[in-house]
Formats: sequence, structure tokens, C-alpha cells
Amino acid sequence: MTGPAVSLERDSILEEAAQRVNGLTDLGAGPFTEPLQCVLDSLEQEGRLNVIGRMIARERMVGHTTSRLHYVNDRKRFPDIAGEAIVKPVFIVGMPRTGTTILHDILAQDPANRAPLTWEVMFPSPPPEAATFRTDPRIAACAATFPAVDVQIPAFKAMHPMGAELSQECVTMMGDAMCTPLFHNQFRVPTYQDWVDNAADWAHVYTFHRRQLQHLQWRNHRDRWVLKTGAHLWGLDHLLATYPDARIVFTHRDPVQSMTSYASLTSLVRSMGSDAVDPVEVADDWIPRLRRVLLRGIQVRRAQAYPNAIFYDMYFADFIRDQFAMVERIYAAFALPMSDDAARRMRAFIADNPPGKHGIHRYAPEAFGIVPEQVREAFHEYIEHFGLEPEDTASA
Repeated sequence: MTGPAVSLERDSILEEAAQRVNGLTDLGAGPFTEPLQCVLDSLEQEGRLNVIGRMIARERMVGHTTSRLHYVNDRKRFPDIAGEAIVKPVFIVGMPRTGTTILHDILAQDPANRAPLTWEVMFPSPPPEAATFRTDPRIAACAATFPAVDVQIPAFKAMHPMGAELSQECVTMMGDAMCTPLFHNQFRVPTYQDWVDNAADWAHVYTFHRRQLQHLQWRNHRDRWVLKTGAHLWGLDHLLATYPDARIVFTHRDPVQSMTSYASLTSLVRSMGSDAVDPVEVADDWIPRLRRVLLRGIQVRRAQAYPNAIFYDMYFADFIRDQFAMVERIYAAFALPMSDDAARRMRAFIADNPPGKHGIHRYAPEAFGIVPEQVREAFHEYIEHFGLEPEDTASA
């Protein structure tokens, strides 16, 4: 016997979020309820969700709405947040399986660098404080949400380690603007993703992203932000308009590895909330979307409209050969000082996190209907632009 279906109606989502934040209803300027309706419609009509999937989807939408309400309200309570300057932030941008996650975690070890941590992104209010940043009770509250994931999809940790005090991606923060490729990664929502790809207001996403950084930075300053997500390729021109002095590490690898890894990750994550995940469909759907944003990134760089921004191209093969040497090159490219303490901490983290520490993520292109030669042909402009060499898919 089953109970009533978990509601994915917009008014129900908004009402629960308001209840969680003591009746707050001001979502601030910019689109939010319209894209919320778009993703909810897509979840209902295309998501193929099971009961658990509906619960996960509802909680994600309520959670992002709650965070949005907090950001807007805290800015009213603490107007000084608006005066925070975001100077020369470092962004790591690239496709999956190109070293972005481990590079972000390494850079976060430098005490001069400020990476958004999972707990403060999940529970941003009140603004975090330096004095209690490692003891805040929200850390434990955030950590309590992970065991269920470990039980349901134990292989996920090998693909993408999680933890309350690990660095969080901007793709999650974008959910508070209700515009993020994350939703179509976690759920099957192609109509919503079509909107993200073609019609979303990315200027608003980055306006709100800057507000988020100001909020998190207000009482916990460092010298610079280090941020990461491949989702920045969707709005790279707007990122540069918002942060014209950005320092961007662009990571590269044979796209066969990236596309196969992303299809594997997406299929695994969707399996938490759906009993009808088609890995071949996942790859067929995502590969052209990722191709378009990579080519768009190349076009933005060719335009050179932001002369104060600096790009550094990192090749995966060079990174895995010597991770710390690559970090040194990045610091030199961006003229960043590296203290002895920072070097010691980063070297220690590298030593303590060898490849495969949380298990090995194995995948094969044929499991997703991926033909390597066809992928390389589709991505030939990207491959030729960055001089990428094909890799042996058996080594993945």
C-alpha cells in the first residue's frame, strides 16, 4: 500500500521553504519562480522518478529555495555584505575526469585561498565566521546528510568524494539561482536543460553568484577565492563580465574520457531516484550539449574581450605526472605568492590522497554506446585547438 505522492507543485515547494525560514518570502530580484516551474514540470513529465526520486527532487528544490531566501534576507540584515570586493578570483573550468576536483581540493589547502565548503553552501545563514569556521554546528548537520548516499550508491565516492568540509562546486551554488546543469545531471529533465542551454539569463546567475561570494566572505576573509565547476562554460562570457580580473585554469583531456566519465556519473546519480535510467540515452543526450559549451568557451576566449583576465591551460597528462609541479606553474602564471606553509600543506594533501584512495571509478565507452572515433570527430575543433592526444580507453 502506498501513500500519497510527494508533491512537486511549485506553491507547495515555496510554502515549505517559507516555513523553514520563519515566513520569509522575498526571493530577491531576477528570475526564480519561472525556472523553478520549468524544472518541476520537467521532473513530472520526463523525470521517470520513483518514490525516493520524488523525495530527493522535492528536498533539493526546497533546499535551494530556502538558501535563496536566506541570502536575500541576510543582505537586508547585514548591509555591509554588499561592500565586499571579490578580487582576482581563481576559477577551475573543465570537463569531468580532467583533474578539476583534486586540483580544487589541493588549492584549498593554501591558507591564503578561500574555497566554498559543502556545509556553508548547504546552510549559508547566518554568514559563516572565521572564529568558528571549523566548529560550526552546521558542519555536523551537513555531514549527517551523506550516509544515505554512501549506502544507496557506494561507488559514488570513488568518482567524486563528498564531505561537509570538502570544497563545493559552483554548479551547486547556481541552484540558488535556479539555473544549473546540475539538475539534469541528477534527474532526467531534458526540457529544463534545453532552457539552461538556450534561454537562461546567465547574467543573473553571476550577479547572484557574486552576492553569494560576498555573503560567505564577509566574516571569513582570505586573499582570494578558488572556485570550480565545468558549468562555468555555459556562462563564461557572463563570468568574465562579472569578474573581469578572473584567473581561469582551463583543464583538458581526450574528450572520450570526459564524455564516458560524465555518462557514467550521470547514470549512477540518477539511479538513486529512478528505476529507468538508460546509460546510452544519457550519453546521446549529454555529448552534444557538452560539445556546444566547449566550443562556446573557445569562442569566448578568441574574442579576448576581457584583457585583465588570465587563462592557464592545464593538460591532464601533465597534472597526473606531477601534481605539485602543476600547482607551482599555475601560481607562477597568475603571479600568486606561495608561502612555505601553503606548499607544505598542499604537498601533504597530495601525499594523503593518491589516485584510487576511495576506490577506482572504472567505465568503458561501449557501456554507454560511445564510439571513441565518433566522439573525437565531433570534438575535432576542440581537440585541434588544444592539441589533445587520444588516450587508450582501456586505461580509464
